[in-house]
Amino acid sequence: MKFVTKAYVTIAAVSALVISPMILSAEKAAAETQKGTDASYVGAGISAGVTEGGKTNDAPSVGGNLTGRLKLGNTPFSARGNVLWNDQTSAIIPEVSLDVPIAHKTNAFITGGYSFVDKNGLSTPLGNRDSFVVGAGVESEFAKNFLVYTNAKLGINAYEDSPASAVSINGGIGFRFK
Repeated sequence: MKFVTKAYVTIAAVSALVISPMILSAEKAAAETQKGTDASYVGAGISAGVTEGGKTNDAPSVGGNLTGRLKLGNTPFSARGNVLWNDQTSAIIPEVSLDVPIAHKTNAFITGGYSFVDKNGLSTPLGNRDSFVVGAGVESEFAKNFLVYTNAKLGINAYEDSPASAVSINGGIGFRFK
């Protein structure tokens, strides 16, 4: 009986020594492959309008963008802010987004907000007048504290004297601050 007990104890100890590293490395791997990013960041890049309203001062334009994301706690929501500009004027766009983890350190997101054009009548990458905005995009951390982002925005009825909507494609690099 003593031999059987010693055999069980020995087998249990050896099994624990063999299995423990596997369990610990599996937990570490699970933590490393956690989907999505919770990064709050600011970024800069390019912005390109791809539509026009059919009138003067509403041709597509290329410019820059400043973007920010503030993750709202443990919720799937974020507060975002964008400034799209060109050589004529700028559009300031506060938004709220629903963020969906899709891969390691990568989110897809949909947004809703409002575009305030600095000088109505002058073209921005997202139309030439104030409008409601919806959008979708992807953001991904690629190095410690750095992200790449891209998105498309639709400004609804974003041109003066035209029922046309505006589309803007934006992208850039962000720096994680939280």
